[in-house]
Amino acid sequence: MNTLTQRRIAAVFLAAALLVAGVVLVFNRTTSAPTAAAPPANGGAVSSSTTSVPAPTTSTAPPPTTTTVPAVPEIDRPLNLVRTITGQISPKSVDATGTGLVFAQNMMYRHTMTVYDNAGALVKTIPDGVDLAAFGFPGHPGLSRGAPVEGAVSPDHRYFYVTNYSMYGAAFGPEGSDNCRGPGGLSPSFVYRVALKTLAITGVTQVGMVPKYIAVTPDNRYVLVTNWCSYDLSVIDRATFKEVRRIPLGTDPRGIAVDRSSSVAYIAVMGSRDVARLDLHSFALSWFRDVGLSPRHVVIDPTGRYLYVTLNGDSRVVKLDTTTGTVIARVATGTQPRSMAISTDGTALYVVNYESNTVTKLRTSDMSIVQTVGVGSHPIGITFEPKTHRVWVACYSGEILVFDA
Repeated sequence: MNTLTQRRIAAVFLAAALLVAGVVLVFNRTTSAPTAAAPPANGGAVSSSTTSVPAPTTSTAPPPTTTTVPAVPEIDRPLNLVRTITGQISPKSVDATGTGLVFAQNMMYRHTMTVYDNAGALVKTIPDGVDLAAFGFPGHPGLSRGAPVEGAVSPDHRYFYVTNYSMYGAAFGPEGSDNCRGPGGLSPSFVYRVALKTLAITGVTQVGMVPKYIAVTPDNRYVLVTNWCSYDLSVIDRATFKEVRRIPLGTDPRGIAVDRSSSVAYIAVMGSRDVARLDLHSFALSWFRDVGLSPRHVVIDPTGRYLYVTLNGDSRVVKLDTTTGTVIARVATGTQPRSMAISTDGTALYVVNYESNTVTKLRTSDMSIVQTVGVGSHPIGITFEPKTHRVWVACYSGEILVFDA
């Protein structure tokens, strides 16, 4: 083997040795490298620095506290006129339904009920003409017309009931009148049932002569109607919409208020000085005597403890304790106080004064006068609209005034 061949063989062995050494070196470095740190349990990023940077901490904020701001009592909210409604109306009464609608009963010769939304926009005019035979009352062929006077909503807010002061059409007697001088000589009248969903008359039932006020018991069992010229009260079964009882009361019965339990109805008998107390279970009648001259309207407070009565003859409003029948407060609000409305919280009582052309706001706790505002001629009806906290006042002058309250 010559010298050149030996050098070549040596070079090959040297290259192989270097290759093996390099492989071993790489292997050792790989196996001895430090293991990468596991990601933090909270999901924080791994830092490339030798100094560990903690992941940002997170904390769940407590739910925000909600503080209920108590509503301002109605007694502390002054009356402020916001709208005057006019048109082809002669409103005798106004009634908020609690559904956002307000009814006005336009007696006598308008022959309509007008329905408004709670902002005061006209929703519908409902004519009072009906075919009585279609509702099961033959003997009055053709169209009969009424004279809407007062209304009341059912507690389930499905129906609105309306009394008709008089009826006009075939086979009806003389026109109804306040000067009827007792039963006889006039035709019985009718109560209408209006569906609030469709604002259509869906029922009719017969009551006494010249029906005035109407109320629905909170348990939705009875509709009660005072018959001015029959001197009595009609008790209507709401489910069948038929009269089931007549309760004699005396001269000129008018306003009705029913307690929350539907146990007792209080009726103002305007041709007297007394308020009747009717047990709605036994229909036994008792009396709160000598309340004042010509009690016209009655309103009960939310607790049922106190009854408020307008005395048309004395031009006073009285507060009466229903547990004793005792008058505990008496106040002069204006000449001939007529209808009233009470706020939903029971703190404020609103009274229309017919001959003074005013509305008076009373504090129910002590019967003090808080505010008196002037209105149109001969205010006669009033209602409290609970959704907007507004008072609506019906005036015979042909307008309805709407107040923030």
